[in-house]
Amino acid sequence: MDIQKRIRDYGVKIGRLDTGQYNAITDVEGVTVGHVTLSDKEKGIQTGVTAILPHQGNLFKEKLIASSHVINGFGKTIGTIQMQELGTLETPIILTNTLSVGIAADALIGYMLEHNPEIGITTGTVNPIVGECNDMLLNDIRGNHIKKEHVLRALKNTSIECKEGTIGAGTGMLCYSLKGGIGTASRRLKMEHGTYTMGVLVLSNFGILSDLNINGKAVGHEVKDAILETDEAKDKGSIMMIVATDLPVSERQLNRILKRTVTGLSRTGSIMTNGSGEIAIGFSTATKIPHDKPNQCLSVSMLHEEDMDLAFRAVGEATEEAVLNSFVTATHVVGRDGNERPAFKDLIDKYNISLT
Repeated sequence: MDIQKRIRDYGVKIGRLDTGQYNAITDVEGVTVGHVTLSDKEKGIQTGVTAILPHQGNLFKEKLIASSHVINGFGKTIGTIQMQELGTLETPIILTNTLSVGIAADALIGYMLEHNPEIGITTGTVNPIVGECNDMLLNDIRGNHIKKEHVLRALKNTSIECKEGTIGAGTGMLCYSLKGGIGTASRRLKMEHGTYTMGVLVLSNFGILSDLNINGKAVGHEVKDAILETDEAKDKGSIMMIVATDLPVSERQLNRILKRTVTGLSRTGSIMTNGSGEIAIGFSTATKIPHDKPNQCLSVSMLHEEDMDLAFRAVGEATEEAVLNSFVTATHVVGRDGNERPAFKDLIDKYNISLT
């Protein structure tokens, strides 16, 4: 993986649990991530697509236990209603900007039809999962620059290398009034019956600078004072949190885990304002649910409820660190109408800001 300076490289260690090998959602075996970035300063284009493949087989034929949770519903998704009803995921997950949700869903449907010729003929239809954040400050969002080929390219080029910051769907996003974007982290869970992984990927586009906390330190105030920022934007953003795990859980247990993403999010300083949408989507790779009905009952392994506390801690820690990684890795961007947001990492160096 290409080396980016992440939050731990600044001496900040989040939480108690160990990370996975890459400290990324791709530490969950089988999970891969792909990005397509569209960046043209002269045309005001700063946007993109991020694709998450939950496993490397045929997701339609081998579905995964899945769930979603809405903390604040000021956001747009496709597919989460059926996901909640049936408790399964049958497509990759696409992240993009708000006005490109439709084209992303069209492309994802086409991708699934290509790989499953029986859809709509001898079996049912397909439920695409798409999430978004609004990148209109830096991106010419009305231009509808995301095309089907961008979504398909992101799906085709996924890997275990999960780049962060100003990339893919995160290209035009903000976080705590600075440049935001894609961030990821993971945690290892050691239990009596095995060692498991919890991975989180976020698309961060929320927060007010003065609210920013890093590992309990009110860094936002220090940064705000340093850059003499007086016109602080209201929080009208969003965050999409994608949770992957190989824990054997039911969809009910997974939903309980997703609810705890809020603990990590709040530790960074978010108060989940009226105009900020916080949505979590998660899946477990531990059990594959066949599309075709078998001749016997399905058997789904699941944790005992007494094991859930460790999972709750893991998802909170990974969410917190993923958010911090999303903006500490981001780069300065000039976008639509000359709008810009500084990169946090540039401010750290310029004003000698301590994060510990």
